[in-house]
Amino acid sequence: MKIHIDIDCFFVSAARIVDPSLEHKAVVIGGRSDTKIFSREAKNQTVNFENSGSFVPTFYKVYEQKDDDIASFMENGRLRGILTTASYEARAYGIKTAMTLREAKAFCPDLIIKAPNMSLYQELSHKLHEFLSRKIPLIEQASIDEFYGDLSDWVEDVDIEAFADALRHEIKKELQLPVSIGAAPTRYIAKLATSYAKPFGCKTIYPWDFDRFVNPIKVEDFAGIGRSMQQKLHAARIHTLGELRQRRGTLESWGPYAKELYKRVNGESDGEIETNRERKSIGISRTFDPLFDRGELRRRVHILARHLSYAIFKLDVIPTVFYLSIHYEMNQKSHINISKAEIFTEKKFDELCLQLFIKADIHPRLQLIRLSINCSSFTKHSRKELSLIGFEEEQKMHTLSKTTQMLRQKYGLDVVKFGSEL
Repeated sequence: MKIHIDIDCFFVSAARIVDPSLEHKAVVIGGRSDTKIFSREAKNQTVNFENSGSFVPTFYKVYEQKDDDIASFMENGRLRGILTTASYEARAYGIKTAMTLREAKAFCPDLIIKAPNMSLYQELSHKLHEFLSRKIPLIEQASIDEFYGDLSDWVEDVDIEAFADALRHEIKKELQLPVSIGAAPTRYIAKLATSYAKPFGCKTIYPWDFDRFVNPIKVEDFAGIGRSMQQKLHAARIHTLGELRQRRGTLESWGPYAKELYKRVNGESDGEIETNRERKSIGISRTFDPLFDRGELRRRVHILARHLSYAIFKLDVIPTVFYLSIHYEMNQKSHINISKAEIFTEKKFDELCLQLFIKADIHPRLQLIRLSINCSSFTKHSRKELSLIGFEEEQKMHTLSKTTQMLRQKYGLDVVKFGSEL
């Protein structure tokens, strides 16, 4: 059997450890895209390589923790930012993740808004990982607040419910973190079970319970079924997982992804527990107020490229696939990607990002609201070989880039900049 452990309302739960008076109150954690990264005044970022993802950025601002955290989200007299985590008390008012803070405040005028504390989240996540590693032989950290474990040959099936129940109470006592736990024959069904165990509960799905549990669930509640697949399923009159399981031929005719999805829902497919998950990509993005000035936008591309270059050297990898995307006003989007198997240097990467931006900017009369750059397919994970063209010169530039990297690690990310950023 596989087990899935998820921290309930993690960011809020962490805030309550620091400030117990927040217990049983409507609390949310706010988030803002750190646009001060583009300021001409030096401002160092904190770089996080562990468990980054939704609402846990690779580059983030360290907020000064205040009694009145709402001040961190005020700009020109307006409340700005989105909601990253809501307590169950806040959800009772209809408040949901990704809602704007202004909307959330309208739903609940007494809502308590707290600034994020990424350092605390990473610390608590590490502690929970270490704790679980002592309790379960094979443990995988899937995200900052989510873990998988393999209980095969460790806990008898008949004892799994008692094991999970004891584990969640031990975690609460040891780390003050409320968790919910799901157990099932596969990791995908275990994750599904966890969502029905919340808050602070356990749910075990045995083979004889499988149909009764899985069949009534709506397709959109299964992890991996996004909006486009949901629309496709609904168009085929498939609304529940039970209906999906009855339409194997339909799913298989839609291609490999849908075929694998069917197997996951049906309990036929399972993934191994990966105790050491390596990062496969790295990226940076920022959302900002609508901006038309292409000169300023090019400057911002240089800034994002510098920050991302710093992270790439810190990871000690050589990416070979580069991706840049643009979000315009009026819901227009554009993206471009390119493959290059060459020694990585900051100067060449900076030039490449600018070229990608110029090519991707297909709506020159529209204002931009978001820029994203992503690098992937590292040579250590792929079979790509580096080009030998200009290898000697590139090696010199690589050495120069590493020297710059050492200066930044010692004195801060903003100590060395390109003139194009000024």
